[in-house]
Amino acid sequence: MKAIIQDVYGSADVLELRDVDPPVPGDGDVLIRVRAAGVEQGVWHLMTGMPFLTRAFFGFRGPKNPIRGRELAGRVEAVGKNVVGFRPGDEVFGTAEGTFAEFVCAKEGKIALKPVNASFEQAAVVPVSATTALQGLRDSGRLQPGQDVLVIGAGGGVGSFAVQLAKVLGAQVTGVCSTEKLDLVRSIGADHVIDYKHDDFADGARQFDVILDTAGNRPLSVLRRALKPRGTLVIVGGEGGGRWTGGFERSLRASMLSPFVGQTLTGLMATERQEDLRFLAQLIDAGSVTPVIDKSYPLADTPAAIRHMHDGHARGKVVVTV
Repeated sequence: MKAIIQDVYGSADVLELRDVDPPVPGDGDVLIRVRAAGVEQGVWHLMTGMPFLTRAFFGFRGPKNPIRGRELAGRVEAVGKNVVGFRPGDEVFGTAEGTFAEFVCAKEGKIALKPVNASFEQAAVVPVSATTALQGLRDSGRLQPGQDVLVIGAGGGVGSFAVQLAKVLGAQVTGVCSTEKLDLVRSIGADHVIDYKHDDFADGARQFDVILDTAGNRPLSVLRRALKPRGTLVIVGGEGGGRWTGGFERSLRASMLSPFVGQTLTGLMATERQEDLRFLAQLIDAGSVTPVIDKSYPLADTPAAIRHMHDGHARGKVVVTV
């Protein structure tokens, strides 16, 4: 099969399209023919091995799994003997390691039936980004109907799902984004939009019950000014920061400060779960959430897809088609 391979950490230049043996499913695995694979920030971290903390989990000298990609949508080809929830021919979406390839093995608990009303490309961009937004708002943020939520990075991969999910949860949503993405953020349901290039959301004019920060570089002191005295700040991902811990440094500082202030300050490391995938599929089929795709690339152009995602200009998500 064809797959995007890397032998060493580095920029997108280390990625190569190669022919490799297809994976063999174990007893609890589902073998999937990949039709599309989402591109998210985790792919960039695993590709570069940055921050260095990443290498403690995924390989010090080089990635343990040389095939990149985590989000997928495709069709089941075969199942292990212990798999009971899927059969060959099922259209599924979810997460696995090595999805920038023609075939991949996924654990049964990491996939779900694909939304009927979504294409493979739309379904492929959901598993990591939408799950992160859902868990950030519902679980960490404990967002309640009628509350005011601020989504920073509202025009990006996680942010575009967060705006829509916050509306599903009954919140009043303000999205922060660049000038180029204002129309997009309005179109997906934001009640208010703030252009960070021209306006300061932390000027004290308004405070929020929940802030979901997907942009990753503003100081905690700035974010706290925009948060109500008993509000909740949820920091998503590990962008920015130093070479060793990256943005996780800010999440750690937030958690350490939280017990000493009235506000709840926390970082989020989302976990992809089948029950959340099923919930998201229901919302997509009901028309309550629509995946936003900026650009699609063929498998051979995966390096360009990752560069486009990481430069921050993508409106919503980037997807690779197989």
